[in-house]
Amino acid sequence: MSRIIYLKSAFKSLEKQDTTTRMRLIEAIDRITQGDVKRLQGDKYLPVYRLRVGKYRIIYHFEEEKIIIVDIDTRGDIYK
Repeated sequence: MSRIIYLKSAFKSLEKQDTTTRMRLIEAIDRITQGDVKRLQGDKYLPVYRLRVGKYRIIYHFEEEKIIIVDIDTRGDIYK
């Protein structure tokens, strides 16, 4: 299992959510490889992925044995 690291922006966004939503997002992150994952277009050297959890999107990337959670937000705001 990979170690999961949250960037400050992702952690703050997670803290803002109500308890039910927060638990749902954390469970989805724990099962990140089984979710609705898609590679985003952009940087060829550092592939970035998104995990869809209802109306929320979790943006992350891999570094060696770590999963870095970059941001968590709603569908309409995450890609801005």
